[in-house]
Amino acid sequence: MRVRWLIALVAALWLGALGRDRADAWIDATVLPPLVPATSVEVLDRNGTLLRAYTVEDGRWRLPVTLAEVDPEFIELLLTYEDRRFYEHSGVDPRSLGRAFLQALRNGRIVSGGSTITMQVARLLEDSGTGSWRGKLRQMRLALALERQLSKDEILTLYLHLAPYGGNIEGIRAASFTWFGHEPQNLTTAEAALLVALPQSPNYRRPDRYPETALAARGRVLQRAVRFDMLEEDEAAWANRAPLPGTRHDFPLLAPHLADRIIAERPAAQHHLTLDAELQAAMERLAAQAVRGQSDQMNAAIMVMDHATGEVLASVGSAGYSDNPLQGFNDMTQALRSPGSTLKPLIYGLGFEAGLIHPETMIQDRPVRFGSYAPQNFDNQFRGEISVARALQFSLNTPVVSLLEEIGPAEMMNRMRRAGMQPELPAGQPGLAVALGGVGTTMEDLMRLYGAIASGGGSVPLHYRQGDRGGAPVQVLSPVAAWYLGDILSGVAPPANAPRNGLAYKTGTSYGHRDAWAFGFDGAHVVGIWLGRADGASVPGAFGADLAAPLLFEAFARIAPNLTPLPPPPPGALTVPLSELPQPLRRFAPRTEPVANAVAPRIAFPPDGATLARQSGLPFLARVERGTPPFTWLWNGAPARIASHDRQVDLGNPDPGFVDLTVIDARGQSASVFLEIVTP
Repeated sequence: MRVRWLIALVAALWLGALGRDRADAWIDATVLPPLVPATSVEVLDRNGTLLRAYTVEDGRWRLPVTLAEVDPEFIELLLTYEDRRFYEHSGVDPRSLGRAFLQALRNGRIVSGGSTITMQVARLLEDSGTGSWRGKLRQMRLALALERQLSKDEILTLYLHLAPYGGNIEGIRAASFTWFGHEPQNLTTAEAALLVALPQSPNYRRPDRYPETALAARGRVLQRAVRFDMLEEDEAAWANRAPLPGTRHDFPLLAPHLADRIIAERPAAQHHLTLDAELQAAMERLAAQAVRGQSDQMNAAIMVMDHATGEVLASVGSAGYSDNPLQGFNDMTQALRSPGSTLKPLIYGLGFEAGLIHPETMIQDRPVRFGSYAPQNFDNQFRGEISVARALQFSLNTPVVSLLEEIGPAEMMNRMRRAGMQPELPAGQPGLAVALGGVGTTMEDLMRLYGAIASGGGSVPLHYRQGDRGGAPVQVLSPVAAWYLGDILSGVAPPANAPRNGLAYKTGTSYGHRDAWAFGFDGAHVVGIWLGRADGASVPGAFGADLAAPLLFEAFARIAPNLTPLPPPPPGALTVPLSELPQPLRRFAPRTEPVANAVAPRIAFPPDGATLARQSGLPFLARVERGTPPFTWLWNGAPARIASHDRQVDLGNPDPGFVDLTVIDARGQSASVFLEIVTP
């Protein structure tokens, strides 16, 4: 050992004796290893908080870090203990080598290594040991070459990435997470001192296995800091009394399903998501709590979205990310499931938009049959004539199927796709059963739909990546129709023990009790809840209202103490009682009950799909053929002309945008066209 150090010292003196030109040539001829170490792929939240990281190819944890992201006290302790002349020497410090050699002679053993930070980086870059004089000489040559290629801060940053901390842990950031469970930006003096001491003997100074050795090593770092006036005696004593970490911490594992999907879609070193780490953690705890005490195969998924921006703030794919009976590796936000009754608001919204109904319109809840299809209410009861608002709040089946028969399942599917959904049908063309869940969709797609309803009918594309809006907003429903839905759903009775806070929400239960759903929104957020089994098996007694709805209210309580109010009625919303509605809107009269000798109206102008230029000061004319006067004209679901006996009317000076224009005759029969108004 003494021979190795003597040769290293002689080599340092020899370099000085060679002369500048020959030494420079020898250093410049050095073949450098790769200077950019591979680092873990990171998934970060909207504030830069680590959600999840992945090991590098050789299975090591090595997280990217900059000098600015490390506590300055750690850097000061490191240089004080390892290399006080770091910013003065050129990679090799002859004074330090000489001192180390003399100490070894006096003590009969190595007391200090004599290696500079740059020499340690050289060793770590090539993973070379120090067991031979040739290895030491190579480190010195590489250190001198590094100093010519890199700045001091760049060399120090390499050390912060490569320093070993035992096992597969490398670098200050991975070590800080491993031993303290947090970033290295705000370390205590005791934490910083331990992290300075560990790399000298990472496997034999582990505080969880060799606490006495770790304590002594930390103490030496603190003593040296006192000796060179970096710390006061009392500061070092206080830090030396701090307890050592007794166990290793796990690396953050938030939103693991989404993180897996994100890196598979677009490989990159860092992924900056719209998620909020604190909210994500709260929703993951809530999902785990929801299945506790249930069957060991009961699972849960939760999503939270800002419906004004389309940003997903939390995405919980299952109640636990593990290969266990609940099949926790499956991302249930992406699983194709039956939506149960959660699509009913869309159908009623289309009815409002088409001028077929108003929230106060009376609709029949009675036995009906459409060919071989005879829908039943969940409780097998019928309530007779009931308002549309109450029919939706009670989630009755027969009224909504009657309404869909009038609208047409194809139009419902078109609007789902307009919202960004990708519904899948069991076979063939859509039938009336889609009203009650006879279509496959995902939680993420249902979040898109409820996001459109919550944001006034305009769907902002749902997205997870910061800066990735995913396209222009799309109008799914008219503002009036969307507001009617929010107003109705905010009147649904809350679950037992939940606050009556005006949360607009809808539950759903799929056929066979396979899925329990709840979707809710206030003026800022949409939350989706799913409970069931990942394998699609039935869960007897699982109802959306009983299981998912209470969880929905708990989720909103974790987002904020109070709900953000829903918006006020938009222009054109008709907030009147039944007695003040236009006659055709007082009762829903489906085409399945035609009036004798009645001929349905047809809008002769403007034609369906037309684009018309708005001309200031000129009338905007609409003309109806056939039908029985008087006529009621609706502009995006809001009355524009009531009880007009003229077949041609002036509808005023409309604002630019997309328009659903509907006419209803005296017998309740209607016709609609969809057009766009533009400014010339």
